[in-house]
Amino acid sequence: MVDPGAEQALPVDAGAGALTRDQVLGVLAHLPLADSVELKATVPSPSRRSVVEALDLDVMRAELRQVTFFDTPALAAYAAGVVVRVRRRQGRGGDSVVKLRPLPPSALVDPARKLRGFGIEVDAMPGGFVCSASLKADVADARARSVCRGKRPPRRAFSRDQRDLYARYGPQGVGLDDLVPLGPVTVLKLKFSPRALSRSLVAELWAYPSGEQVLELSAKCDPGEAFVVADELRSFLSARGVDLGAPQATKTRTALEHFARAADGANGP
Repeated sequence: MVDPGAEQALPVDAGAGALTRDQVLGVLAHLPLADSVELKATVPSPSRRSVVEALDLDVMRAELRQVTFFDTPALAAYAAGVVVRVRRRQGRGGDSVVKLRPLPPSALVDPARKLRGFGIEVDAMPGGFVCSASLKADVADARARSVCRGKRPPRRAFSRDQRDLYARYGPQGVGLDDLVPLGPVTVLKLKFSPRALSRSLVAELWAYPSGEQVLELSAKCDPGEAFVVADELRSFLSARGVDLGAPQATKTRTALEHFARAADGANGP
């Protein structure tokens, strides 16, 4: 049986995002654990403009967001399988998340499993899939801003349950308040409903201070319909010029590595 806590690497030469038999078995082992499935694909830079035009995306309808991660400059939390994040949203309150990625088997029986805001999700993309768990909480924008700017300690943006979850799974000897803000990343999020597709899609453009950008397209669905939706989405995106065989960029990892390098450079000679 596939270990639900193990991140499974899927080769990108599987044929425009198609899964092999072993890969299908791997996903099937995770689906019974999941509350939802998110199907994702990033658009390679050379084809980004043509794909945006093919999808008729209107950037003026996008919601502006800022995402700040919290970790050590050496990314100790990420190495331990924990992602800590605060997100601000234009004109709305923000939220905070403690994510366990990949899902540790112990999380399946963790008391947090019954908490409001806790969810288990399978993220699937042409280059791989991973099962993760997260605990989300709302946070007032003023508080989120002050924490992200380092004016208040990180714990002020997280609930007691989130702090407890971090304490159980975070790196030994590194408390939540030992983490530093890494960010922010400016994000444009646009939800749209193509006529040729049976469901809505989300486009997110992550713009890093270095000038690097990641455009991700995604759709959420119930675990029971994951393969049907994946096949429909693969056909839809391929017909509009999205190269599903291209290497996939991971938004979180890209952001953490970028800001960790910046923090290391700031502390260097």
